[in-house]
Amino acid sequence: MSEENKDPEDNAEGAFDKAKEKAKEKAKEAKEKAKEFTEEAKESAKEAKEKAKEFAEEAKESASDFAEEAKKTASEFTEGVKSATDTDNKKILAGILGIVLGAFGVHKFILGYQKEGFILLGITIIGFVLSCIGIGIFMVWISGMIGLVEGIIYLTKSDEDFYNTYQVGKKPWF
Repeated sequence: MSEENKDPEDNAEGAFDKAKEKAKEKAKEAKEKAKEFTEEAKESAKEAKEKAKEFAEEAKESASDFAEEAKKTASEFTEGVKSATDTDNKKILAGILGIVLGAFGVHKFILGYQKEGFILLGITIIGFVLSCIGIGIFMVWISGMIGLVEGIIYLTKSDEDFYNTYQVGKKPWF
């Protein structure tokens, strides 16, 4: 029976050796797969790094383009404001402001008549304060009518007449 007992021992040793070899093979396969995975991860990291660089460059380009456009728009706006305050456009600007905000004397300030502008503004403010008495409403109405009439006059005059009368001649009222 000792031989029979040896045979199972040999079988057990053989099975153990086979299991050992298979474990080594599986470990080797796992090591190779880990290497492949590591290489793939490195490649993916490189690709992500390159894409991040490209994105950063595109963001820088977009930011510089935006800055250039903002500068261009600001300079165009500045030129527009300068042209709006030129003598040619003061007629239209003063006329429209006279019609819309005439009670506050804004059109007088545009033409450079500070004293007359403050008079209209003062009458309007005093009128608002005295509106509870009743006379204040009349004061606000009068200053509004002055602005309305002057705005219409400004818009109906020719450019030459407007320039000679209100900018050269400095005619303060009507």
